[in-house]
Amino acid sequence: MVISASVNFPILILAMYWRGLTTRAAVAGGLIGFVSSILLIVAGPKVWVSIIGAESPLFPYDYPALFTMTAAFITIVVISLLDNSSGARQDRDKFDQQVLMAELGLDPNKK
Repeated sequence: MVISASVNFPILILAMYWRGLTTRAAVAGGLIGFVSSILLIVAGPKVWVSIIGAESPLFPYDYPALFTMTAAFITIVVISLLDNSSGARQDRDKFDQQVLMAELGLDPNKK
């Protein structure tokens, strides 16, 4: 649950509602969400105390999605804002076509 919330949710929400999202930022944010959620789950009480047998966890919460999802969102936004590549410009330009196709089912390229 934590992994899917940290990887998929930020990318899906920003892809649907934010014109500035770039592919490079979506990949980076997904990776940050995945790696941070795995690390914090392992450092949390369910693994660190219950399985490894340590006295106290390195990270105090069982479900770190609040932190990992926030890290993914911040990563996606920062990288999207800093990305000025030609691919990023194409991603931003295609947003209106994506919304038109998603909301109305119309393909602006078909005649």
